[in-house]
Amino acid sequence: MDLSGKTALVTGASSGIGKAVTLALLREGVNVAACARSQYRLDELREASADLAGKLVIGSVDVREEDQLHAFIEKARMLLGHIGIVIANAGFGIFRPLADMKIEEFDRVMATNVRGVWLTLRETVPSLIEQGGGDVFIISSLAGKNGFAGGTAYSASKFAVRGMAQSLMHEVREHDVRVVAVFPGSTDTRFFDGTPLSPNRDKILTSEDVSDVILHSLHTHRRALTSEIDIRPANPK
Repeated sequence: MDLSGKTALVTGASSGIGKAVTLALLREGVNVAACARSQYRLDELREASADLAGKLVIGSVDVREEDQLHAFIEKARMLLGHIGIVIANAGFGIFRPLADMKIEEFDRVMATNVRGVWLTLRETVPSLIEQGGGDVFIISSLAGKNGFAGGTAYSASKFAVRGMAQSLMHEVREHDVRVVAVFPGSTDTRFFDGTPLSPNRDKILTSEDVSDVILHSLHTHRRALTSEIDIRPANPK
């Protein structure tokens, strides 16, 4: 399926999986509205995309804030046209045993990982239905299927995202809107910086591994829906 000329929204686009999928889409001629909180990393993304085929619009946006997200999406539609691909990728983690986590830390994780995804979908899915179809990718984590010590807040948020994705899939599939939940395992991104988690970063996934899976799903014929994708390191040791 030719993707050139389509428009995508990518949240959490300034680094990691979000940056990789943004660049991959731009290479395919997709126009991308890319947002994240870090303006300087978005500027680096713009520099990295200078010679690619698609057009890029960037915006410093906190997905927890409805007004910021709404304004950026409206700007993207004005500059790039109808958004037909949505990559809800923005995520955040704090890792502590349940009893050691502060209320404000728990709330920050849930606000970004659950509220932020919900707001992103609420701002975009009605337009996909009105336009007769589209594609939604919700980037969760294998922590959304398996808990782990220190991951009570993060894992709970990703379990919630899985439920959101499954329910939305049933709500919109009759409108030719495909909803795909992606569950990456350990991926070598900034996510692990400054955390107590210490995987072998030479053996785990790269952001490009995950973006390749997303692009493959986008190229699948529209009669087919891969509703959930697990991708994990082949041999992380």
